[in-house]
Amino acid sequence: MTLDPRDLRNAFGRFMTGVTIVTAQTPDGQAIGFTANSFTSVSLDPPLLLVCPGRHLSSFDGFAQATSFAVSVLAEGQEAISNTFARSKGDRFADTNWTADANGNALITGRVAGFSCATHQKIDAGDHLILLGRVQAYDQTDHPALGYAAGGYFSLSQERQSDRAAQEDTSASVILESGGKVWLMPDGTLPKVRLSGRTGARSALGDHLTSLGVGARLGPVYSIYDDAGGTHHIVLRGKLTGAAPGLISLPLDPLTALPPGPLTDILTRFATEYRQQNFTLYIGSADRGEIHATTGD
Repeated sequence: MTLDPRDLRNAFGRFMTGVTIVTAQTPDGQAIGFTANSFTSVSLDPPLLLVCPGRHLSSFDGFAQATSFAVSVLAEGQEAISNTFARSKGDRFADTNWTADANGNALITGRVAGFSCATHQKIDAGDHLILLGRVQAYDQTDHPALGYAAGGYFSLSQERQSDRAAQEDTSASVILESGGKVWLMPDGTLPKVRLSGRTGARSALGDHLTSLGVGARLGPVYSIYDDAGGTHHIVLRGKLTGAAPGLISLPLDPLTALPPGPLTDILTRFATEYRQQNFTLYIGSADRGEIHATTGD
């Protein structure tokens, strides 16, 4: 049986993980690092963990030769740091706050946990290297960690907040984006489903989209607000991944003029943040609330 590498990677990505930054130094003292969700605790006695740098990394040789390394478990709101170490070229540390551990390796400021390790063992593993580290020192906080699954970040604290709202009379909807457009129902509203009791917003909305024949991947919570009638509204971000029967598209740039109201406010904010690729979370009422950053430190 021949396996499709891309599809296999997607299958691996169904496993929900945290997000870490793994750092070390080259033999000449240059700081190196990469974003990894392939982080696993291995043993308490002795204290061991593992990470798996890929051979495609420009810094691979540095990690293969390193005698020590550090792991920073990122907190909610540190998506920008994750993206920097996953994509950026050049000096990834220049715009990132960090401190050096006893071995001189970088630990990211604001992390929820950090581990300083001596390299314990290196194991060749196909297109990756299994790097076992013996934990020499560690720290931790009570802040929520950043999550990752199915190609996107998620926030447990935000998900729990949306679940609390879903216990009352709730409307769950989704901003489906694809190719610089959002996809709406024929009446110009977001795809949505009405909830009551303790039915989960995410699962109910996913089932609703499936019943419509719409292929989509649901993302993070984007807005939570109450309307004048007392209904809770939970709006998710989502990505159109397949067919969209019965939906109509609306270009984000420029965003067509829409009648005043909460939907227009949401889509206007979304269009601006889509161009900047810097999304936020709104919590409040239909006409007043707070914007919470979900990227950066």
